[in-house]
Amino acid sequence: MPITVSVTKILIVEDEATQRRLLRGELEREGYSVIEAYNGQGALEALHDDPEIRLVITDLGMPEMDGFQLIQAIRRNESRYTYIIVLTAHEDKVSLIKALTLGADDYLTKPVNQTELSLRLVAGRRLIRIEGQEEIILTMIKMAGARSGETGAHLDRVRAYARILAYDLASTKPELNLSHSRAEDIARVSPLHDIGKVAIADDVLHKPGRLSDEEMERMKSHTVIGGAILKDIQERTGSSYLQLAFEVATYHHERWDGSGYPEGLAGEDIPLSARIVTLADVFDALTSSRCYKDAFAYQKAKELVLLARGRHFDPMVVDAYLRHEAEWQEVMARYS
Repeated sequence: MPITVSVTKILIVEDEATQRRLLRGELEREGYSVIEAYNGQGALEALHDDPEIRLVITDLGMPEMDGFQLIQAIRRNESRYTYIIVLTAHEDKVSLIKALTLGADDYLTKPVNQTELSLRLVAGRRLIRIEGQEEIILTMIKMAGARSGETGAHLDRVRAYARILAYDLASTKPELNLSHSRAEDIARVSPLHDIGKVAIADDVLHKPGRLSDEEMERMKSHTVIGGAILKDIQERTGSSYLQLAFEVATYHHERWDGSGYPEGLAGEDIPLSARIVTLADVFDALTSSRCYKDAFAYQKAKELVLLARGRHFDPMVVDAYLRHEAEWQEVMARYS
């Protein structure tokens, strides 16, 4: 899938006007907006004036402030990551190693090859895109917790439970083709399961008593709302990481026997990510005090989970939980 990124501004830092002109022409043909600087000091001024610049191509040998000093200054002062590519001669390995040690991300040898330049920039844009997604996820997690009244400990426990389950299945069920990195992604997006509650009115969201049928339908809509929010971001970025977040938010109230919502999916039609987070979320709800209930003890919650195996929960996911009860109880204690 193509990389969809808004990062199109590149700063060229080079004291040779001919080299700047060549690079500028190549980059503008690629669709980039190019800013030029004669040395490191000029580059810092450009970065200060235009925070949208996230890509820098810099020479190392320049007057007044060289490329090494520029790299150090960028890394010392940046609030958002800047991807730095250095220009170097084939034989100058010492300078290259020094630049990479100081914080440069990549390098190009002179004369610059157009194809190589394009590929280096794709890598830089990908890294910046990932950082942007992480910022989105972190912000939305905080927003979801604040809006729904859930504690940070609840989100930490759900994440930890989901990680235990996902890693177990990655190791014990090769037929799932679930890598450990994918398992980690499931854990990381799991706190977004209730992001749709940002749109639920307080009189329903924080009602201490039983919800009416109409109120329950309004509460159920948080799955569709949350999914729509995350799907919109996912389609803009093409991120498989956010696709997992969409699955978790939309389908974490589906049930193995098909009696859940919003779509009444059953069995393996429910995405694995959602089946994992369903157990993590329900178990934590059972063992936590809420405005409408007291907390159950661990053993009582376990009994309820086993009774719901094959009805509410995927039997495979319940079995993964049972293989890690000691770790599960450690999480309860750690985030109590």
